[in-house]
Amino acid sequence: MQKRLFIRRILLIAIVCFPGSPIFANGRSYLLHTDANVARLKEQVKTDIEVKDAWEKQLQKAEDLLKRNRNGAPDLQELGLAYRMTGDNRFAKRIKQTLLHSISMQTWEGRELLQRTPPWKGGLGTAHTTFYVAIGFDCVYESLSTEERLRIAEGIVRLGIKPAMDDWLNADSSIHTFDTMGHNWWSACVDMAGFAALAVRDEVPEARQWIKEISTYSVEWFNYAGSVLQNKPKSFDRNGGFYESINYANFGFSQYLLFRLAHQNVFPKVDLPEISQMEPMADFFIQTTYYSEDGPTAVNFGDGGAHRNGNACVLLLWNLGIHKDRYAWYLKQTNHGDDKEGLTVGTANGLILNPDLPELKEAYSPELPTMQLFPDMGWAMLRDSWKENASFLAVKSGFTWNHTHADAGSYILFHKGKNLIIDSGHSGYSSPLYTQYDCQSAAHNVVLFNGEGQRTKDAYFGVVNSGSLHNLIGTDDFKYLLANATGPYSHILSRNYRSFIWIGDVILVFDDLLADEPGQFEWLLHYEGESKRHGLDLSIKDGDAEVIVRPLFPETFPNGGLPHDFPEKMRLDGKLGYKDRNTRQAYWSISHFEQTSRTKFLSAIILKDEEKKADLPLIERFQGNNFLGVRITQKGETTEVYFNLLADGRLKHRNSMINMNGWETDAYLTAITFNEGADKSKVENVKKLFLSHGSYVRRNGQVLMHALSKYTALVENLNGQAEVSFQGQSITSFSLYSPIKKSSILVNSKTYHGKYNSQTNQTKTIIK
Repeated sequence: MQKRLFIRRILLIAIVCFPGSPIFANGRSYLLHTDANVARLKEQVKTDIEVKDAWEKQLQKAEDLLKRNRNGAPDLQELGLAYRMTGDNRFAKRIKQTLLHSISMQTWEGRELLQRTPPWKGGLGTAHTTFYVAIGFDCVYESLSTEERLRIAEGIVRLGIKPAMDDWLNADSSIHTFDTMGHNWWSACVDMAGFAALAVRDEVPEARQWIKEISTYSVEWFNYAGSVLQNKPKSFDRNGGFYESINYANFGFSQYLLFRLAHQNVFPKVDLPEISQMEPMADFFIQTTYYSEDGPTAVNFGDGGAHRNGNACVLLLWNLGIHKDRYAWYLKQTNHGDDKEGLTVGTANGLILNPDLPELKEAYSPELPTMQLFPDMGWAMLRDSWKENASFLAVKSGFTWNHTHADAGSYILFHKGKNLIIDSGHSGYSSPLYTQYDCQSAAHNVVLFNGEGQRTKDAYFGVVNSGSLHNLIGTDDFKYLLANATGPYSHILSRNYRSFIWIGDVILVFDDLLADEPGQFEWLLHYEGESKRHGLDLSIKDGDAEVIVRPLFPETFPNGGLPHDFPEKMRLDGKLGYKDRNTRQAYWSISHFEQTSRTKFLSAIILKDEEKKADLPLIERFQGNNFLGVRITQKGETTEVYFNLLADGRLKHRNSMINMNGWETDAYLTAITFNEGADKSKVENVKKLFLSHGSYVRRNGQVLMHALSKYTALVENLNGQAEVSFQGQSITSFSLYSPIKKSSILVNSKTYHGKYNSQTNQTKTIIK
């Protein structure tokens, strides 16, 4: 018996490797399992070991399914692939049997949704089964009789398409709106109805009209603008991205792309609506992934999973004919394993869609910036390079509701291949910890006041005043980002701003905090690996990867002795959270003894390099009248960063003018870079100049930058051919110091012409 099965399996594999199989000779326009896709996969089986192994596993799964008395609808994916690849009627018979059983049911929806008032008949259970049955029906179509096709098609309409359209679309019966359920469920439920309508297009006269309607309605889903009264944000960010997390961005978007791809395969001459979000979404997945020797890891804000990604979406875009080298680069790293939702190569649907990707140069990296802001959803990505094991900072200060957590101002950090500063809490929806811990501020790297963060009910009702991110600006070795978390904390704080200044191997984190009354401020640090305090520093280490966290203001950790001997210093308290529903996980609380209504937390994160551990950046703290300062010396340069305390909103109708060690400015933050050892009092020694929310900088009577309104700007090569990165008003009269005569300024990679004043050594132009 075993010998006979082995011989049969060898024969099936031989059929796959022989393109002359009779299953190629038919007139059906398939949804996914097209003749071209089948032929491509057969060629890949011959030449690609990973694909060959994946196919043999899928074939074995299909063989094993035949041993059961009955199969479920999900099994139609493996059985459908096996039949289209081999033409073996055993698979066709089992597919037909499974289809007939599936349409004999009373409903495809789960009991819990049906018990709601009114019943939800077209939920995810219906959507998933509709997809599976449509796949099976499509794959076995040619072997069905006309009567069988009609019978199964009518069942698909009754149990799959009609419940979805009644619940989601039809004017006389719909129970959902974009405002209540317009997230990933809408696309899953509606677009799978469209996918199934494509499958039954020849048996059900109304199907073609349904297909048109669903295609049109999908445009509205992509462009949902949010709801003020119900605290709902727009679904998609202008730069790509979907606020519910990587998981649900991939799921929701991929459901539409499956429908669109099937539509393109069935009706190749029909123009589909233009969806502006399609290509930016692919870049969103590329930007929100950390690349390491251990494989890609996703930014897991909210309900996101670290090992989920956008593979399905990028794969489907490629199948739709949208080809870019960076998509191929991404797929080569993500398209592995057996994630069915991700359509990876180890799954039945991933195999049939597995593309032939171009070979890329060994040193290839995406033609994308190393910084990306998603302003509508409040996410930002900052990395020092696109290389494996780079340093990568991800920040979130946005919305809270449905898969998004109470984490305004939080961040995570990857370094040397490890996620060292983490987003904690992954208990699962069925655990009470999901609501009590995972979604709450305590599970994230945020500030608390008297132990309190965002409102505990924000995750259910939605935050009224969202957080936001601003002024992402920088270069390879200097980056700045401002997080505004005041809105979500407005019940306890009047100011909650967090600035990130990334200079070389040091990331400064600056918290500007104000409460209505005195209380205890603290900031939280969730980590992976081992963490210990050594004097002034808190080490976080996982294998060879290590970062050092060093509080600088309002005080440092005590440098020696016992904490109770130095009550004026920063306090470090160990806390216990949850890694998952069964595992406790330690994290840190850092606070100052002082009960106050206003404070500034300033800390440095040092990105440690094991190869240069003896040459860590030198960090010095200093302060003066109404300002704090940090001096960082590394790699032959010294950068002085000034924090103007008068610019924290305490003054009304008076500008925050200050003199900080001879530098005159009204800026909130100022950073000045020199060569190490240079005279820092001389303007001609300034290499780089940065302002956050300032209008001018002067030194010894020399104006370095000036405008009539405040702006954020970074000037590189100030004393040479200066390059300015600028964010401010849309029309700004701007003056820049120049020791050489020139009548133009390069701003945001665009040349602005103006006039040079040799008496003031300034070039003046208008930035538009």
